[in-house]
Amino acid sequence: MDNLQLIKSNKQSKYDEIIEYLKQDNGYWLGNDKWNIEDEVFGEVEYKVNVKNIRLDFIRNEILKNEIKYYLVYSLKNKYISLSAILNEYQYAIKYLIQYIELNYSNKISFDDIDIEPMRWKMFMLQNGFKTAKKGTLSCNSMYREMYHLISDFIKDFYDDREETEKDIWYSKNIKGAKIPASGANNPKNISITFYNFPIYYKEIVKRYFKSIITKKSWSHCWEISTILNYFFNKFYSNRYEDGFIENLSRQDIENYLYWINNDYKDKNATYKSKFVSYIRTFLEYIQIAQYDKAPKKEVAFLIFQDDIPRREYVQDEMRRVKFVPEPILKQLDNNILELDRPQYIPIYILLRETGWRGTDILNLRYDNCLEQIWNSKEQKYNYYLCGEITKTGIAQLKIPVRDKVAEMVQKSIDKAKELSTEENNPKKYLFNTYEGKLKGKPLNKASLLNTIQRLIEQKDIRDVNGELYHFRLHSLRHTRAKEYVEQGMGISIIQQILGHQSLQMTVHYATVTENTLYEKWKNTEDLDLFRVNTETHELKQVDLNSDDGENLIRYEYVKKNLDAVRVPFGVCFKPSKLPCKQQMNHCLTCASFCTTVENIPEYEEEIDHVKKQIEVSERCGRELWAEKNKGYLELLEKTLQTVKEQKIVHKNGNSREDN
Repeated sequence: MDNLQLIKSNKQSKYDEIIEYLKQDNGYWLGNDKWNIEDEVFGEVEYKVNVKNIRLDFIRNEILKNEIKYYLVYSLKNKYISLSAILNEYQYAIKYLIQYIELNYSNKISFDDIDIEPMRWKMFMLQNGFKTAKKGTLSCNSMYREMYHLISDFIKDFYDDREETEKDIWYSKNIKGAKIPASGANNPKNISITFYNFPIYYKEIVKRYFKSIITKKSWSHCWEISTILNYFFNKFYSNRYEDGFIENLSRQDIENYLYWINNDYKDKNATYKSKFVSYIRTFLEYIQIAQYDKAPKKEVAFLIFQDDIPRREYVQDEMRRVKFVPEPILKQLDNNILELDRPQYIPIYILLRETGWRGTDILNLRYDNCLEQIWNSKEQKYNYYLCGEITKTGIAQLKIPVRDKVAEMVQKSIDKAKELSTEENNPKKYLFNTYEGKLKGKPLNKASLLNTIQRLIEQKDIRDVNGELYHFRLHSLRHTRAKEYVEQGMGISIIQQILGHQSLQMTVHYATVTENTLYEKWKNTEDLDLFRVNTETHELKQVDLNSDDGENLIRYEYVKKNLDAVRVPFGVCFKPSKLPCKQQMNHCLTCASFCTTVENIPEYEEEIDHVKKQIEVSERCGRELWAEKNKGYLELLEKTLQTVKEQKIVHKNGNSREDN
C-alpha cells in the first residue's frame, strides 16, 4: 500500500472504511488477491461450477484493487451479485476494465478520479474483438457492456458525502419520499437516475428541475423523463448546437427537433413519440415560469404548439384492447391453482381473483394491518375486510369486504409471516415477503408469480381458442374481476371504490360485460317486444302481438335514436328531437327578469362541469345533435359566469326598476 498517501486527504477516512470492511473474516479479503470458493469464508457452494477461483492479482494499482474488492465483497454479502456471476462474468469483465484504465488513465489511482466516456469504452471493446448488434450496441453480455461504470459509479457514490440531490447519481434508497412500488424495487429504473451524461452547462438546472419533481412523481416516471431529456440534449449537441441553445430556442429549432424524433422513432406509435414532445415542453415551461437563468427567452407556447404533440391514445382507446381471461381458461386456472409448484403464490392468486386489485397492491399488503373486522349492524355480526394501500391512485388505505373463507386464508398467511419475520429480514412487515437472498425484505417477485402461473398453464396444457398455450397477463385478472362485478349487478360507483379507480370513467371502460351476458340481456328485451312507436304521430303504443298493424310501427330502438339528451338546469331533457321546445334552450339565463350574483358562482362551475360530461357522452355515442345543443348551453353558461365575475351582479331589468 505504498500509494495510500496519494489519496486525497478528504477521502482518506472513507478509504479507511474500505480497508476495515475488507479485514472481516480474519482479513481474508484484504490479504488474498486470489479467492477460492472452496475456502471456508464462502461456506457450502450448492451448485457445480467449472471455475473455482476469483483472481484479482493482475491489478497493479492497490487502491483500485481494494476498491474492486470492496465492490465485490459488499455486493456478494448483500446478495446484489451472485457468486456464479462473479466467477463466470464479472472477473473477466474487470480484466478489460483494468486494461482500459492502464491504457487511458495510468496517472489515476482511484475510481473516484476516473470518468469513462461510453463511446471510448465501446471503441475499446470493439478493438478487443467484441461485435455490435443491429442497433449499434455491443452484442456481448451486458456485464461487459456496462462494466465501465458499474464499479466506478458505486465507488464514486461511496466517497461522496454530499446530500443526494447534489450528486451526479441519485439513488432512490437515499431520497426520502421516493415513490417506488415495493414489488418493483429490483427494477433498474427504480434504483438510480444518472446525470453524468447531461452537458455540464445545463446539468445544474436539470438537477434542480428533478429536485422539484422527484418525490411528486413515481421514480420510474422520473427515470423516463431523464432519458427523454438526455435524448433532447444529445440531438441538439450532435447537430452542432452549442451551450446556450435553450435560451435562444426558436420555432425553427423545435421544428428540427420534431423532424429528428419522427425519423428516429418512425416505427414507434404516437403514444410513445408524444412523450418526447410533451415531457420537453413541460420541462421548458417549468424552468421558464420558475425563472431559471438558462430558460428560453421566447414564450414556450410560441415554441411548441399543442398540435406538435402526437395524439396519444385516449383511455377509451386503450380499454378497447382490454384483455379478459376467457371463461374456459379462467375455470381451468381456478380449478388447478392449488397445484402451483411454488405454493407461496397460491394465496396471492386467490386474492387477485377475489378483489380485482393490481398485483403491486396485493404484494404491498402488510401483515400487521391487512385484515380487519368491522361490525355490521344489519346482520348483527363482524364482517372481514381486506385493507391495503393503492399506490397508483394514492389511496392510503382502501378497505373492501372479503368472504370468510378468503379471510381465513389471509389469517393463515399473517400467522406464517409473523412467525418467519424479524426486524432484519422483514422490517416493513410485508405479508408476502422474501426472507433471504438479493431481494430480502422485499415482497415476493411479481415476475416470478407470472412465471409460476405460466408453468402451470404449460403443465396442464391450457390453450386458447387458436390452440396456442394461453399467454397469461396478471392485469387480465383485474379486468376480469371488474367484468364479474358488473355481471353480478353491482353498482358502478361501488366497483370504482373496490378497484380503487380515481375516475368513474375508467371503471366504466374496464367493466364491460361478456358477449354472452350481453346476448342474454338483449334476448330478454327482445322477447318482451312490448313497445312500438307510430312513425307518423311519434306516439308510443302498447302492441297487441296478435294484431297485423305492424306496417306503421317500428321497434322501440327508433325512440332511442331520435331522442334529445340535453342538459337543462337540475336535470336532463329527453324529448324527441323532432318536437320543438322553446324552454329547452331558452334558459332563465337569457331572461330580463333573471338576477344572479357572485354567490351563485359555485352553482355555475358545478353546472359547467355537468354539461361538459354530457358533451363527452354525446360525442362518444355519436349523438351530434346532443353535443351541438349542449355546447350552446355551455357557451351561455361560461359567458354568464364571466360576466358575473366581472360585474359581481347581473340583472337586466335592475336599473329600470330602480328608476321607478
